[in-house]
Amino acid sequence: MMKNYSINLLAVVMMALTGWLTADACTNLLVGKNASADGSTIITYAADSHTLFGDLQYLPAADHPAGSMREIIDWDSGKRMGAIPEVPHTYAVVGNMNEHQVTIAESTWGGREELWDLNGKSIIDYGSLIYIALQRSRTAREAIKVMTELVAQYGYASEGESFSIGDPNEIWIMDMIGKGPDELGAVWVAIRIPDDCIAGHANNPRIWKFNMKDKKNVMYSKDVISFAKKKGLYSGKDADFAFAPVYQKFDAGALRGCDARVWSFFNRFHQGMDAYLPFIYGKTRADADVMPLYVKPDRKVSVRDMQNMMRDHFEGTPFDMTVDPGATTAYGVPYRWRPMDFEVDGVTYSQERAIATQQTGWVFAAQMRSWMPDEVGGCFWFGVDDANTAVFVPMYCCITQVPESYRQGKADMYTLDWDCAFWVNNWVANQAYARYSQMIGDIRKVQGEIEDNFAKKQSVIEAEATSLLTTDRAAAVRLLTNYSVNAGQDATARYKKLGEYLFVKYLDGNIKKEKDGKFERNEYGTPASPTFAGYNQEYYDMLIKGPNGGDRLKVEEPVWLDEKDKAKH
Repeated sequence: MMKNYSINLLAVVMMALTGWLTADACTNLLVGKNASADGSTIITYAADSHTLFGDLQYLPAADHPAGSMREIIDWDSGKRMGAIPEVPHTYAVVGNMNEHQVTIAESTWGGREELWDLNGKSIIDYGSLIYIALQRSRTAREAIKVMTELVAQYGYASEGESFSIGDPNEIWIMDMIGKGPDELGAVWVAIRIPDDCIAGHANNPRIWKFNMKDKKNVMYSKDVISFAKKKGLYSGKDADFAFAPVYQKFDAGALRGCDARVWSFFNRFHQGMDAYLPFIYGKTRADADVMPLYVKPDRKVSVRDMQNMMRDHFEGTPFDMTVDPGATTAYGVPYRWRPMDFEVDGVTYSQERAIATQQTGWVFAAQMRSWMPDEVGGCFWFGVDDANTAVFVPMYCCITQVPESYRQGKADMYTLDWDCAFWVNNWVANQAYARYSQMIGDIRKVQGEIEDNFAKKQSVIEAEATSLLTTDRAAAVRLLTNYSVNAGQDATARYKKLGEYLFVKYLDGNIKKEKDGKFERNEYGTPASPTFAGYNQEYYDMLIKGPNGGDRLKVEEPVWLDEKDKAKH
């Protein structure tokens, strides 16, 4: 584990919680090749935003004549930022993975506002930075070089950001923030995750102290320390410098609301993470108690493990969202609607923020394999909407088109389309939010069947494609394209049927009875009387013991005053 930097986190609990988690937020989890079950490097990502439409981007490879310019469009707002010279050749990109299996993801952490240049002369936003690098890089190290050179020349027009950058051999985390409106460029640090370790970031910078002498595994801007001193952000010794607490304003949201998600990931695969709970609660001062950038898992981690990790709601931890009052009185739903923070009797509180959240636009698990040809080795497992209820569908990095249901065509955030995967998945998920404990079993059954089927077919389709590559690359690409397209279309169609099934089965608060895979009817063909599931005991206790409960709902037998009154009734 890395040696970490200490700050007085005791003060964190005294900081205001106002605005905790009100911004868009994303989660990235990473696995080194010797930490994975099959030798893959893995990056997972959930693009969490209340306004983000879930579709699968495809950028074909292209050759560009001399003098060509590339438009820079801000990823979040759609605003035109400017243009930069295009390179002679750009690589194909599917989602966040390019044809050479390079994958880049991100999470925003804000940082110090005086270092933002959101409407000034800087033109490269974090989203453009990702896709330009994917179009121009064959390795993770090359992507870091492309990204840092771009912001040095054209300025960084975003807030503080953490990037996951990986290829089949290496996984890196890079923390970056701009220099403000008066100076182009950015300060940054990138660290390679050891091959036998797992790591993650979730809207908080994760790099604290770093080994400036380890040129093989650590890269950083030459002025990362001197710039902080110039701006009055740091006055200590260079040897004691740590990126995160200098360039980020640590508060309760940064720890409990963000790093807790990474803690939950580590906790699932590495014993002893309780030692870092004081850090998550903001109650520690000791170096050893600051959560490390990476840990070595107690067992090898599979792609399926990572897909399921993206469905996490802190189950089995002190932050478990399935057992707090918000869940126990509402069919066990592990979701909390925004805003997260609230006030009672002048005291500010906030609900938990887990990896899986309802406002996700899309989610992926990028699987990168060094022992396979790029066309086969790069499998981009993609899903739309909430990771908990989404289906991870294989999209190979060489495909030349994406499923129609995953394209942003006539559908968007304001236009419902029943042939669109994003809207179909939202329909399924939003039905479950109302009656989670009753519906999630039905969803898990279909979700598991689809993903099990993909897992069984993976080795077969990859063996066929690998064989074809030796004689006919075009045929191999067609095979993987057709497979990926059909997988996406079939998954969307199956989920549409699932949505219809849930709507019928749970109509009006009832649960229709089933027999032999069909809804039950009596001998005359009339629907059988449904099950009246009611609520759980916690709900009934809350209803009666709450401030507006008590005798108002108590059932009592009638008491007659005399025989004449009884006779009248």
